[in-house]
Amino acid sequence: MNLSEYIRNIENFPKSGVNFKDITPLLANSDAVEHCLQQLLALVGGKKIDKVAAIESRGFFFGTLLAQKLNAGFVPIRKPGKLPYKTLKEPYQLEYGLDALEIHEDAIKKGERVLLHDDVLATGGTARAACNLIEQLGGEIVQCNFLLELEFLNGTKKLSSHSVKSLLKY
Repeated sequence: MNLSEYIRNIENFPKSGVNFKDITPLLANSDAVEHCLQQLLALVGGKKIDKVAAIESRGFFFGTLLAQKLNAGFVPIRKPGKLPYKTLKEPYQLEYGLDALEIHEDAIKKGERVLLHDDVLATGGTARAACNLIEQLGGEIVQCNFLLELEFLNGTKKLSSHSVKSLLKY
């Protein structure tokens, strides 16, 4: 199955000049979801994972499925003000603006092995901020997994101290 056939390109979204990779056609097809999940699991291989941390919101789709299949806990990393308990906050630069991420301060214990997952690796700012949060809590990032990577934006440079894997590269 060619997963790239299930990725729709939306030009000039969310702003002019940005070509958004829409994964909703993939999510609408149960066979494509299962194939994608198996491919993402293959990227992890036999690595021991205690927690899967995923970035709001599209990272949650496969992040929860990965956690279940890896017999690991799931940790949501969200935009400010979305988590109900005490949080740590990390600001970051997007390719088209500024933002921040938060994580519950008790979500990861020191020494836990964490798989970070998100749908897209672009400039790497969001993923770097998430890594910073995980590391502030004492988590060991085993790998950063992405459904797709926009290679021309060089996001892997911001994650150079971590293993980075992606299924599709554009």
